[in-house]
Amino acid sequence: MNAMLKLSRLIDGLNERIGRNLMWLVLAAVIISAVNAVVRKAFDMSSNAFLEIQWYLFAAVVLLGSAYTMLRQGHVKIDVIVGHFSKRTQLIVECVGIVCFLFPFVFKVNELVWPLVIQAFNSGEMSQNAGGLIRWPVYALVPAGFVLLGLQGLSELIKRVAFLLGVAADPTQPVQTKTAEEELAEEILKHQVAPEVIERVEDAIDMVADQSKDGSAK
Repeated sequence: MNAMLKLSRLIDGLNERIGRNLMWLVLAAVIISAVNAVVRKAFDMSSNAFLEIQWYLFAAVVLLGSAYTMLRQGHVKIDVIVGHFSKRTQLIVECVGIVCFLFPFVFKVNELVWPLVIQAFNSGEMSQNAGGLIRWPVYALVPAGFVLLGLQGLSELIKRVAFLLGVAADPTQPVQTKTAEEELAEEILKHQVAPEVIERVEDAIDMVADQSKDGSAK
């Protein structure tokens, strides 16, 4: 079990580093979006490449960050029934869910997607939009993201089994004490990014939050 816990810590460390680096893709998407809007309004110029790279960055954040979200216990859990059980029973249910649902799902997605990635790579498939980007890199994000998710699922399974055996702490306690926005702001400050950039990021985050609220209200 000690060897398995060491493997779990290695997986956690990998996804922690990937998750923290992915924060910069959020900043990149905001900057590209802002530059695209300014160029389009000021010079009446634009390109589908600007739009598609934003989609690619968003796809990378979502797919590659899913394992990081699992590590931080950030995935939505609907514990209407299981929440009334003991902690031991809850963890047993989660172990069954990881083994019987997560692992087969990860395997099946990779089995179905890899041929598409290889085909797109060999053919050099391009976007059908004028000025669009090559497709295989964004296709490859799907299996890459699910491999990371599967690895994190293995880590979570190890931690839960270790807890059930009494050799590890409760793995269901969230380790994230700050929001993703707060962590991104801290990373920006560490690298001494200009204040106006930070303000632009905060404005973009507020705008997305407002749009989400409006959409929910409708």
